[in-house]
Amino acid sequence: MVATKEHCYYCFDTLVTHLEANGNGSPTKAMACPLPGAIAPPFDDDEYPLFVTWDKFGHGRVARLRGCIGNFSPMRLHSGLREYALISALQDRRFAPISLPELPHLQCSVSLLLAFEDAEDYRDWDMGVHGVRIAFDDPHTRTRRSATYLPEVALAQEWDHVATIDSLVRKAGYQGPIDEDLRESLAVTRYQSSKAKATYDEYAAWRREFKRRGLAAEGEGEEEDVHG
Repeated sequence: MVATKEHCYYCFDTLVTHLEANGNGSPTKAMACPLPGAIAPPFDDDEYPLFVTWDKFGHGRVARLRGCIGNFSPMRLHSGLREYALISALQDRRFAPISLPELPHLQCSVSLLLAFEDAEDYRDWDMGVHGVRIAFDDPHTRTRRSATYLPEVALAQEWDHVATIDSLVRKAGYQGPIDEDLRESLAVTRYQSSKAKATYDEYAAWRREFKRRGLAAEGEGEEEDVHG
């Protein structure tokens, strides 16, 4: 499956419906099942690992990351996108929860992950093509650490392979020195993704059209009942 704008619209609709009903309250209920007023997902319920990313446009239309969380285990898209649309918007610990007034300034991206492969070493991946996931045992705390960057991150930051891996090690929470021995000890998985983006304005226009078509279909049905 290819990620589409409809996946992003569904994430927007999930977040909008929750914020309008509950503000920044717990999203647990909305994760479990659609809230009243939410639009049913207009796409197949296939299974994919997935990530949902929120960016916020500031002055000069410069986008800043506002939240990004996903899951490497395959999930049904209907429930998975609903769940991670809210988790990434409201529970990314790097940011305050997204609020209702921010919605018009947001862009949503959905990444469906595929083609997972074990890399031979920390350099065995192509910039702009592969996402990278690392896992390793912290030599100081003996805890297992892991982190990932989606395929577009290293390219956008203009990092090379070493800078990307070192940033991932820090993202995983490791505070010790980073040297070649540590890099060589990493278990590295590379993967690809299908990604789609949509702005709030695109979502709002889609929702209006969706509602208009729904009302038109109801009207046609009523007319058939009258003349049947």
